[in-house]
Amino acid sequence: MKHASSSNETMENSLTMTDLFKICTQCERLSKKDVGVRIPRPVGNGPSRFIPEKEILQVSKLDERTQSIFEDAFAILGRLDNISLVIGFHPQYLESFLKTQHYLLQMDGPLSLHCRHYIGIMAAARHQCTYLVNLHVNDFLQVGGDPKWLKGLEEAPRKLQALGELNKILAHRPWLLTKEHIERLLKAEEHSWSLAELIHAVVLLTHYHSMASFTFGCGITPDIHTDGGHTFRPPSLSGYCVCDIANGNGALEEMFGIHQESSGEVEVLMERMKQLQECRDEEEASQEEMATRFEREKTESMLVVTSEDEECAPSRDVSRHFEDPSYGYKDFSRRGEHVPTLRVQDYSWEDHGFSLVNRLYPDFGQLLDEKFQIAFNLTYNTMATHQGVDTSMLRRAIWNYIHCMFGIRYDDYDYGEINQLLDRSFKVYIKTMVCSPEKITKRMYESFWRQFRHSEKVHVNLLLMEARMQAELLYALRAITRYMT
Repeated sequence: MKHASSSNETMENSLTMTDLFKICTQCERLSKKDVGVRIPRPVGNGPSRFIPEKEILQVSKLDERTQSIFEDAFAILGRLDNISLVIGFHPQYLESFLKTQHYLLQMDGPLSLHCRHYIGIMAAARHQCTYLVNLHVNDFLQVGGDPKWLKGLEEAPRKLQALGELNKILAHRPWLLTKEHIERLLKAEEHSWSLAELIHAVVLLTHYHSMASFTFGCGITPDIHTDGGHTFRPPSLSGYCVCDIANGNGALEEMFGIHQESSGEVEVLMERMKQLQECRDEEEASQEEMATRFEREKTESMLVVTSEDEECAPSRDVSRHFEDPSYGYKDFSRRGEHVPTLRVQDYSWEDHGFSLVNRLYPDFGQLLDEKFQIAFNLTYNTMATHQGVDTSMLRRAIWNYIHCMFGIRYDDYDYGEINQLLDRSFKVYIKTMVCSPEKITKRMYESFWRQFRHSEKVHVNLLLMEARMQAELLYALRAITRYMT
């Protein structure tokens, strides 16, 4: 596979992470001398507003695999963003994530580099995710994008403007997508999209919608090189610098702290899992009962209201990058409306979506599938302080609850398990993060699974991110398939 831009250096010719640490350390020394050098410093204390920086940095310091992945990422990109630092809790997933994103943004593909970053801006802006918007504004300009496009969507080419409708439907109500939406894009005369270009655009849109969910769900702070991510004020003792990973910051010597509260909720959850497994072994519900339980859970999910917390992090207006700002999430099947359920046996990622992506965007379907599988199957067989725990039942309940909110049904799954395993505060967090992530607050993050490690909450957010992306993809790829047939 060839790289889409020959200007990027190979890994062997790039700076290593060790080189970066040396540079950061030198900057630290310069900043302490009166030499007239203004050294930019991060505004926040670490990559996340929700997770103590010492825990994130401790992972990269202790885990050799994570450190190696960070070095490779920096060698390729010349930076290490805060999302990658937080995902570093889970190196197996991080490796797949970075490989997939690199292919999506930089390897040979139907769309030009600057168009890819512009579509990322459009997608992230739908959720007012200034973190991702700023990241890709910088990348867009770096690969030669026209600064005029950044003034607003109406300044972009008509072909990109035409993606506006697809962007808003996929972000908020993907079940409403039809083959007619696809047809309008593919038959727009001189502004028409090819099928290969459209698949690439769809994957970009769904990737950045779900990335916005993860960004808000983990309280990711701006990277130092982006707008709002740095200051020139003198450093504070708690100031964060990536060189802290290497220079022996005393705070990093503390091992991970676990919530000291009672582990009662963990034990209750484990007991419920055990009881549900016993019920499975004793008897199996009929297909009619399974269908009834799905409809009941789908209806109950409409009663879960996303947060309206006043402490939401303020964001700068990015609405110029998308159309129809008033369009937002609405429940899948509201009163007076009927939208058919998408049954996975009729259209699934494994049997239908995977092959379509792989055919029109060679090799990428395989990368996506690997990322979905790793996120879904990732386990350390732990729950808080408990070891040797099979968490597969809980992971499937989380994944299927998200798909249920999107009107996607698995015929072989008993949806009665969801209410047994996911309490109301957790459901509110899930629905807010997946459907209206810009409303997530630190209070909400702290309110669910209070006895669990931060690494486990990040794992939950990876599940939510991937389940959301797959749900959006299923509806988009089904619409494309219907158009093609």
